[in-house]
Amino acid sequence: MKNVFFDMKPSPKQAEFLLSKAKYTAYGGARGGGKSWALRYKLLLLCLRYAGIRTVIIRRTFPELRENHVRALYELAVKTGLATYSETQKAFEFINGSLIKLGYLETENDLLQYQGQEFDIIALDEATQIGERAFAVLAASLRGANDFPKRMYLTCNPGGVGHGWVKRLFIDRSFRKEEHPEDYKFIPALVYDNEALMKADPDYVRQLEMLPEELKKAWLYGEWDVFAGQFFTEFDMSVHSADVDLPSHTERYCAIDYGLDMLAALFIAVDEEGRAYVYDEIYESELIVSEAAKKIREKCTNEMLFIAPADLWSRQKDSGKSIAELFSENGVYLTKIVPNRISGWLALKEWLKKDENGRAMMKIDKKCKNLLRTLPLLMHDTHRPGDAATEPHEITHAPDALRYFASFRAAAARREERKTFMRGKIKNLN
Repeated sequence: MKNVFFDMKPSPKQAEFLLSKAKYTAYGGARGGGKSWALRYKLLLLCLRYAGIRTVIIRRTFPELRENHVRALYELAVKTGLATYSETQKAFEFINGSLIKLGYLETENDLLQYQGQEFDIIALDEATQIGERAFAVLAASLRGANDFPKRMYLTCNPGGVGHGWVKRLFIDRSFRKEEHPEDYKFIPALVYDNEALMKADPDYVRQLEMLPEELKKAWLYGEWDVFAGQFFTEFDMSVHSADVDLPSHTERYCAIDYGLDMLAALFIAVDEEGRAYVYDEIYESELIVSEAAKKIREKCTNEMLFIAPADLWSRQKDSGKSIAELFSENGVYLTKIVPNRISGWLALKEWLKKDENGRAMMKIDKKCKNLLRTLPLLMHDTHRPGDAATEPHEITHAPDALRYFASFRAAAARREERKTFMRGKIKNLN
């Protein structure tokens, strides 16, 4: 047992992880930091320390779990006589009654198997590969009528569908009202912190160092503002975010993405040089049309063009009216566009592109926090080149609204007449 279980010495960062008692501890940030090793040993130590403790280790797919953990756990626990393994139950049961169950979350349906279950410890490997809802459901399973610690341990790298919530909680530490900052701890680790790997496989380090710049920032240095698969690589917070001081003469637009799940409305001014300024936003859920229209009217100026996608003109079965018609009845007169996703994204990329002086044609006011949060989180659609992924759905609303603006401005030169809302009246602009 000594040769297998105790011979490996943790790095200082791994030791910090093993000793952490925070309710939620995230470890990693870059490739090669020894995340999997630390997670396995944490569970083993807990199972040996607390007789009868229930733990689970979860990864996106079971083949990934088998490759990264099951074989190693078998060597550490079964061959040393500490535990038995049941392929049917997919669990390691220790001689003192402790348990390490094995789980996966490949699809939304897989989440159902954890609802109603109780665990003392949940280990979430590659947490950025699952969505925030899955994290919330799993966190609700941390319970039990015993004195064992109730904690979740996570490993993570930048990128993936869960990038946004992991970054919010552990990197940006931007907490909601019901979240407690003292519950969350992040331990960053780079490949350079993993002396064992650097000695055993120096070529791996060199491979990371030879990556293209954007990938190197994410995988080697663990930078969370740039990550693999990011759709808008043009986005630069230092360039595109500012305290906007609007020019005196501008055309005003409001681009709207509406559904009962979310109203995303962006208020945009375009100056005489053609530069765009996103100066305000609405980002609220569960608003019926009259409520949404009221909030939009409260922020609109004397002359403003309201842009919305064609699907809002589809008639509703219950009322026989379209969403656009309901908006007009509440004082917001929408201009219909039929946006093409790929060409719209391309148009938006042109707005964000920096010129030779490092300037872009679009600025976003710092108070537009949801747009600034979600725009850099969009990932590439792996099945449709040129398109952005539609999951996780929550981060798509504000970027979609901005895409509608970009689509409209790209076609505006061909329009002979436009309609705009002016204090409850329709006004023609030539």
